[in-house]
Amino acid sequence: MKLSAFKFDLPDDAIAKYPAANRDESRLMVVHRKTGQIEHKIFKDIIEYFEEGDVMVMNNTKVFPARLYGNKEKTGAKIEVFLLRELNPDAHLWDVLVDPARKIRVGNKLYFGDGELVAEVIDNTTSRGRTIRFLFDGSTEDFYKAINELGEMPIPRDIGRPNESIDNERFQTIFAEHIGAVAAPTAGLHFTPQLIRRLQLKGVNIEPITLHVGLGTFREVDVEDLTKHKTDSEQYEVSEHTAQVVNEALDNRHKVCAIGTTSMRALETSVSAGGRLKPSKGWTDKFIFPPYDFKICSALVTNFHKPMSTLLMMTCAFGGYDLIMSAYETAIKERYRFFTYGDAMLII
Repeated sequence: MKLSAFKFDLPDDAIAKYPAANRDESRLMVVHRKTGQIEHKIFKDIIEYFEEGDVMVMNNTKVFPARLYGNKEKTGAKIEVFLLRELNPDAHLWDVLVDPARKIRVGNKLYFGDGELVAEVIDNTTSRGRTIRFLFDGSTEDFYKAINELGEMPIPRDIGRPNESIDNERFQTIFAEHIGAVAAPTAGLHFTPQLIRRLQLKGVNIEPITLHVGLGTFREVDVEDLTKHKTDSEQYEVSEHTAQVVNEALDNRHKVCAIGTTSMRALETSVSAGGRLKPSKGWTDKFIFPPYDFKICSALVTNFHKPMSTLLMMTCAFGGYDLIMSAYETAIKERYRFFTYGDAMLII
């Protein structure tokens, strides 16, 4: 398919600036693939659609405060550094984005806070990309403590407001465990401990995978021919236990539901030749768009995405292009909230 097929008009006020007061009280649109029926629910109603033996696969990545503000040596010019990916923990080497990029050259030193953190630029990677080395002598634990104190949660600019204290809690899922994401796996933001407990009491298995969400997930597609789009690699892991539970569900014809496109991408990266889920870890640059034959999941929970985004493309691949684009028209008409802090869709 072509990029232009995923274009639609999204009103500015459809993008949620803040999360719902309670995580599990966002709205939930339920889309039935076989019949085309659309239902309008509250997120905690999701329990109605799952039974004993079904599996929900959650992404347990943890967002860290990846946006740092500092000053350039000598001139004192203000700069923003967005931490993308740790290249070498021992050497504190990172891939980053810098702004304004024209002022940041190889050899420059950057100071954060009152000098608690100092970094040296050692390479140019892209027009805005740099590789930097933090000049830090402490432990990894101490390093991340400094990042937590000096950085801010990297909510997307498209939300249209600065970072606020509420984001420290709400831009993180309740099951976040493994540090490494620079953006939240947004479908998971709707779950509360109470809802998880209710699902488990009903016999629904909650299984983790890890995929550290990078900015590439939100990178704009700039080619009309989608086969020519290249996505950034993201680190993932599917454990042996999760693979075992998912395969048992498949054998017994139970639902397997990916909570979010990131979970779906990890699962589809880890499929064996026989259509089973296998334990694996590494890096994935899998880009899913219509048409695509999904091997593992029979359900998907995802937020409402922006026009021409790779996330919308995966959603259409799973739910069917015509049905999902029609559901998006309904969502705009019914004033559903879009993007990171917006409402959710269950496709079954």
